[in-house]
Amino acid sequence: MGIAFKKSASFGKRMEYNIYGKMLMEGLDVYLPLVDDHGVDCVIKKDDGTFIEVQIKARSKEVAEGNAAFFSAITHELTDNFYFVFYSERLDLMWILSSEEFLNECVTTKTGKHKGSRSIWFNGNKSDKALGIKTEFCKKRFEKYIEKDFKRFH
Repeated sequence: MGIAFKKSASFGKRMEYNIYGKMLMEGLDVYLPLVDDHGVDCVIKKDDGTFIEVQIKARSKEVAEGNAAFFSAITHELTDNFYFVFYSERLDLMWILSSEEFLNECVTTKTGKHKGSRSIWFNGNKSDKALGIKTEFCKKRFEKYIEKDFKRFH
């Protein structure tokens, strides 16, 4: 196994632990399932005693240009008390969406082997041909989901 593969294969897990640590530092009660076969990366006990499930998705700065915040092939149906945390390393941005918000904003694949899976593309791209540079940015419609902390989970 090459170093590049190992680095990319473990990025998601490293980011999950990074985000768990930030949640814990905010005083959240975070529980990690032993098995991740339902798309639940952690369970949080809220201040009111209720529980929420969270799935974490992260994109490294190494992804193809233009895909800094493109998350695809997500299998998901409406689930109460379920949230997504999306993080783009290149943009250094985090978005938090409830299950319902995600389903309202995502695109569902209609055909092919990934039929029924969902995708969301938080970033747009613009080019400055005169300078020969491309810039990725958060699309305006998704700015309302940008979070710097986990206050939605308290």
